[in-house]
Amino acid sequence: MKVLQIENVSIPKPDSERRRALAQIKGSTSAHELLVDQVSCSLNAGQILAIIGPNGAGKSTLIKAIAGDLPYQGKMSFSNFSQNAKLRARQIAVLPQFSLLSFAYRVSEVVALARIPHQTGSKMDAQIVDQALDMMDIGFLKNRPYTELSGGEKQRVQLARAMAQIWRSEDANGSRLLLLDEPTTALDLGHQQSLMQAVKLFATQGVAVLMVLHDINLAARYADKLLALLCSQQIAFGDVSHVVSKQNIERLFNIEAQIIDHPVHGTPIVLGI
Repeated sequence: MKVLQIENVSIPKPDSERRRALAQIKGSTSAHELLVDQVSCSLNAGQILAIIGPNGAGKSTLIKAIAGDLPYQGKMSFSNFSQNAKLRARQIAVLPQFSLLSFAYRVSEVVALARIPHQTGSKMDAQIVDQALDMMDIGFLKNRPYTELSGGEKQRVQLARAMAQIWRSEDANGSRLLLLDEPTTALDLGHQQSLMQAVKLFATQGVAVLMVLHDINLAARYADKLLALLCSQQIAFGDVSHVVSKQNIERLFNIEAQIIDHPVHGTPIVLGI
């Protein structure tokens, strides 16, 4: 089932609409006023789509627009998603780049915040919180104050919170979308792998996952599809083997690169020269 369809979506800079209108009156264009320019892609239930590209390419901006935080031009279609804000919160969960929380809530209380849009009862909510913590392998932190955690531990708690928000398909009318903006930030190599494995497992339960990743090799290992952006423009969209090519990587990051196949699972690996 197709959960998300994006067709020719552009995202203007704040206050650029007025400048674009003036430019059109004068007979000129202002494509540079766009943070994202004419992006098209799609995402099915159970798939992971990773957005890759250099800093400033528009990756996080696109995530924010999909989440409903930024205006856009073009078309976004969500399958079976409610227009009611409370019901929609049971279907779409977001992990931003930075999750600021300075109150000394217990870890379990932070994750339990995700259950506010639901009416499943305290017993069910407590079970879901425990399951989400276990999926992120942080059940042992359940009663720790959030403010005492390391940056990496906080990141895993926040992902558990996002997962708990859309944990059950029956609460979401069958359609669930998880938006992750650089979820591996502040994580060591081992925890990057375990986090991505947890996300992959979550996706197999019918959740569509759209994420921003800077680690191309990690994206190639765990994503089903890739979307490559450069200077607000879409460079490529499709299967990993199609997007992670020598030509695309060198164009995206302005480097010399070699692409080899992983000796175990065969996914492409980018080697900088």
